Formats: sequence, C-alpha cells, structure tokens
Amino acid sequence: MKKSVSALLVALAALLLPAQAARAQMDFGLDETGGGEAEGEGGADMSFGEGEGEGEGGADMSFGEGEGEGEGEGEGEGEGGGLDLGLGDLGLGDEGGAPADTDRITESSEEIFAVQQVYALRINRVELMPSIASTLNDPYMSHTALSVGMNYWFTNVLAVGANFLWYQGLEGESDLNFFVRRSTRLAVPITQWQMGAHLNFTYVPLYGKFTMFRNFIFQWDAYIVGGVGLMRTRPIPVIDPEIRQFDFGMRIAFNAGIGIRIFLTRFLSVFAEFRDYAYLERFENLAVGLGPDRLESDDWFASGSSLVNNTTVHFGLTLFFPFTFEYRLPK
Repeated sequence: MKKSVSALLVALAALLLPAQAARAQMDFGLDETGGGEAEGEGGADMSFGEGEGEGEGGADMSFGEGEGEGEGEGEGEGEGGGLDLGLGDLGLGDEGGAPADTDRITESSEEIFAVQQVYALRINRVELMPSIASTLNDPYMSHTALSVGMNYWFTNVLAVGANFLWYQGLEGESDLNFFVRRSTRLAVPITQWQMGAHLNFTYVPLYGKFTMFRNFIFQWDAYIVGGVGLMRTRPIPVIDPEIRQFDFGMRIAFNAGIGIRIFLTRFLSVFAEFRDYAYLERFENLAVGLGPDRLESDDWFASGSSLVNNTTVHFGLTLFFPFTFEYRLPK
C-alpha cells in the first residue's frame, strides 16, 4: 500500500516539474532570465527554451532551442526553428497605434422580383362559347334562348367575334298578361323573337386569381363586350287575334355588356355574362278599325317604333382552341 502511494506521488511530481520549468522560462522584460540572453531596443522579448535572442525596434517570440536574432522590424534568424512575430504582423502601425488601413468588403443586396406567368394565354386562339340565355326585364313574356359565340383573339386582351341566339320555340307568355286581359279587357302588346345575330368586340381589362376552400386556386378574368347585329322579331296579336297576323321582320340591334370567366383548365372555363340588346321594335296597334279598315294590314302596327332593351344574362362554357400553347419569353 505504501509503495502504491509513493509511486503516485512520484508520477505527479514528474508531471508538475516540466510545467513549472516552462513557466519559469517566460520573460516580459528587458533583462536576462531563465538561461537565455535577450537584448532589445523599444520592444518586448518572449523566449521559451535555451538560446539567444536579439531584436531591434520589434518584438521577438521564439519557441525551441537555438539562437534567434532579429534586426530592424522583426527580422529573426535561429537554429532549431523559431517563430517571429512583429507588431506589423498584428495589424498595428509602426508606432503601435491604430490598425493600418485595409480593404473592406462591402456586401450589395439586390431585390429579386418573381412575376407569375399568365395562367392561360388567349392570343392567336379561337374561343367557342355555348350558353343558355334568358331575359330579365320583360314581365309579360319570357325569352329563353340557346346561344353560341365565337371569338378570335388577335392579342391577349382583344378579340373580334360573333354570337348567335335562337329564341323561337323556347319562349312563353306569362300568366300575368292573360289574366289582365281577361279581367280588365286591357291588353299589353308583346312580341315574339325568332333569332339574333351580332358582331362583337371583346376587351379584357382585369384578370386575377382567388382561392376556394384553402386548397383550390382559380384564375379569372373580366371582360367588356359590345357590337352591332340584327334581331328577327314580330308582334304577337293580342288585340284582334282573329284578323291580325304578323310576319317576322329584321331589326338593327346594338349590344353591350360585361362578363366574367373562371378557368377550370388552360382551355376550359365557365362564364357568366350580362348583356343588353337594344333595338327599335314595332308593336301591335291598340286601336281596331271598323268595317273594311279592320282588314288593312298597314293599320295593324302602331305608329312609330319603340326602343326595347333586351337585358339578357348568359351562363355557359368556354373552349379555347388549340388546347395547348407555348410561352415565348423575351431573351
């Protein structure tokens, strides 16, 4: 047991003695210490080991055994390897003042903008628009129509096209007009529409997108449409239906409207459109002639023409041809 304690004390002494000897070799002054000779002017000398160091106007740090000699501003020469550090190497000036001027690296930050491409291009594509249309402002007659439109987009926001509406066979007189005639012996003149054909120009000023149920993103655009065309109509005889019969006639009609289109794919969308078809209509004459004048067809029409606003709402689909397109980005 005593032998083990003695061996442990000897090992600790062997570890501590070299560390104390190394600390005894450090010199931070101008005098000689620890078995080495240092001489310097205007500087500090730090020496580890046995050797000679000489420096003028600088600082000398030497590690190892040998001779170190420095002259001027931190020049050193030794045998056995050495490390020579001067104040200039630490980024200080000749007089140990402020650090010398160095090149500074400047960082430049640039703003990066990400612009999303338009979901569906329209330029140089043909648009086919089947829909169902119905009037909103006639309380005595319902004018339902099957409609189809076609546009050619010569730019991404401008198109020229045409639409066609068929009314005959889909109309119906309301019960209001029938009961008014029977109870008051008064009649409201009504007309029947056969078809309408119109040329249109379309302009898309707005487009965007919206989310639904936080999972689906839909692209949309809003457009303005307007043009000129023809309506083929005739009065329905309600004043003297036993004698009077009317043929269809052509009327010049102007139209203007707004619409919104929601894209389901890049070639398929649904749309809703509100359009007003305005034209001059001739109604049945409310007065009935007596005798031979009752048979005069020229007296069956009311004098003059009346402006009719056929406010119609369309609901339908849009198909773009071709189905695919290619983005051409500027280089």
